[in-house]
Amino acid sequence: MFRSIVVASLVLAAPALAQTEMRISHQVPTAHHLHKMLEGFKADVEKTTAGAVKVAIHPNDSLFKAAENHPAVARGAVEAALSVNFQWGNTIPEMNITTIPYLIADLDRIKRFPGSEAAKLLEAKLEQKGVKNVGWYYITRQSIFTSGKKPLVTLEDLKGVKIRGLNAISDAGLAAVGAAPTPMAAPEVYNALQSGLLDAGLTDLSAAVSRRFYEVQKFGTVAPYFSVYFHMFVNPAWWGKLPAAQRDAIAAAAKRGEEAMVAITEATAAEAVGQLRDKGMAIHAQSAAETAAWKAAMQRPVIEAFTKAAPDGQKLMELISKL
Repeated sequence: MFRSIVVASLVLAAPALAQTEMRISHQVPTAHHLHKMLEGFKADVEKTTAGAVKVAIHPNDSLFKAAENHPAVARGAVEAALSVNFQWGNTIPEMNITTIPYLIADLDRIKRFPGSEAAKLLEAKLEQKGVKNVGWYYITRQSIFTSGKKPLVTLEDLKGVKIRGLNAISDAGLAAVGAAPTPMAAPEVYNALQSGLLDAGLTDLSAAVSRRFYEVQKFGTVAPYFSVYFHMFVNPAWWGKLPAAQRDAIAAAAKRGEEAMVAITEATAAEAVGQLRDKGMAIHAQSAAETAAWKAAMQRPVIEAFTKAAPDGQKLMELISKL
């Protein structure tokens, strides 16, 4: 009897097993295909850790704004976040490599990027900025130039147009043909288009659907303008304290997410053109001749800005060429 009471007391006094919390902040709405992949990542992690890691996804800037995700993760205010590679702007200029116009649009090369020497170079630079990268998620190789007054088909059509830009490096191509780019985070573009602050948008096909650009823009020109990755990064101190089994489970789920994202992105892009047309947007697919003309006018200025700003820009371009 006494022994039973002692055992029962010890059981009651024993602390519950700690559950690891992994909050993930990101900027896209829940309709975006990136968020849908993250829901799969959440289920994967929680299953493979038998519930020891609890993943909470905070979409659409609901926890931190896009520009706040890096400092929030670096200081430990949140465990993880996702950012678009070009959002690092001048902080890590090498992260703009995929936004050089018409440089990376080959799907096989896109698939080979995660885990490559090029990716490792960027991951080392991210660690220098206080975060650890755990995944690269391909979200587009098809951009759409949206507009309200006239379609943007020729280079002449871009002159004087106030268009959503990405940052000083990638915007060099737009400026070179007479456009007026304004760097702007994706969640802010809809209101800027609606108010007339911008004449034109630049985003990936699926984002034009999920962010409802068709409500404020009449025309869209689809072009293989650049590729974009969202990447997931975590707080290094939080990561280092995780049991090895939990780190392995998260890393494996992140890897499976990278692979799944390729098929998800390709399917979503194919559907997006029809969805935009169904919503009343007039869509023009850039012809081979138009692509050649835009590439000739816009690629070189961006390469020059990129290699000037990025200490390892030339090395990174060589690594990309080997993919």
